[in-house]
Amino acid sequence: MTESNQVSSLNASGPSHAPAVGQQRVVIVGGTGMVGGYALRYAFDHPAIGSVTAVGRKRLGISHPKLQEVLHQDFADCSPLAEALSDKDAAVYCLGVYTGAVSDAELRRITVDYTIEFARVLRGSSPEASFSFLSGGGADPTGRSRIPFARYKGEAENALLAAGFRHVYIFRPAYIYPVEPRKEPNFSYRLFRAIYPAFRLLFPNQVIRADDLARTMVDVAVWRTGEPGGLVFENRDIRAMVESLHPRANDSLGENGSQRTPR
Repeated sequence: MTESNQVSSLNASGPSHAPAVGQQRVVIVGGTGMVGGYALRYAFDHPAIGSVTAVGRKRLGISHPKLQEVLHQDFADCSPLAEALSDKDAAVYCLGVYTGAVSDAELRRITVDYTIEFARVLRGSSPEASFSFLSGGGADPTGRSRIPFARYKGEAENALLAAGFRHVYIFRPAYIYPVEPRKEPNFSYRLFRAIYPAFRLLFPNQVIRADDLARTMVDVAVWRTGEPGGLVFENRDIRAMVESLHPRANDSLGENGSQRTPR
């Protein structure tokens, strides 16, 4: 784990800010995606969360007493979201796109421009909100990487850390295991899914379950983990928090990595 803006510490054994039951107002962006979908479902069951505003371009196709769905097509201009984003306590931002699925220009637009624009409007509407951002392993804030994904994620990280939020949490997962069956976006994802059972045993700090990642992103934003400033969590840090905050959730993965044995 690395720290930005100021020296702070993470107490992985529990929250540094314990929110009142059912009072937190959370906004989730990217709820139709893999990680965002798990974040949404976890937020519905979270005892500290009273309402969930889901912002996206497509309908979720679900209903829940906590859910307020906001459709927004143009993330290049989030000004129309100002009212919907007012008085929020936390944001979990999971909007993104797979590398190779779009052009380089579109990749940067979605990864950097959309993130900055959303953060701008959220900061104006809810200046005290905490912000959890789904970045990626290898993100390069220096901008020197030859890999576009790494450069753009690093650029987005820098912008968020400078946006003025009291709490910014940057998550840099390595390989995110989908947990539930899905159509993989490309050959490399199909390969990783096939070798996941062996890969997670040999390189445990290079994998993270999508549901575990989502839960942690929600928890740190709601609990406002650590002192004010920015915290960057590498995959190893995320796994450590999962084991601390959700020990049962990280136990007894089946051979295919998709089953858990309750205890």
